[in-house]
Amino acid sequence: MDAARHLAPNEDPPPEPAERAKQPPDDGGRPTPVMAQYIEIKTANPGSLLWYRMGDFYELFFEDAEIASRALGIVLTKRGKHLGR
Repeated sequence: MDAARHLAPNEDPPPEPAERAKQPPDDGGRPTPVMAQYIEIKTANPGSLLWYRMGDFYELFFEDAEIASRALGIVLTKRGKHLGR
């Protein structure tokens, strides 16, 4: 069944899985599984920009996004905080 059929008139549909991974955790501050994986890979490769595939797009997070924005002249977007960052 389509989840949107069961929504109240002013209720938004649930986010897609890739969008859920980008949202702040609601479980006491632990990172989402996707963000935990990102942090693990980034920790093992601190000198590299880590492009992370989210659906059909590639994204950078935190300082990597800021560095790439300046170097490539692309617009930096922000989507809220993750663990205070």
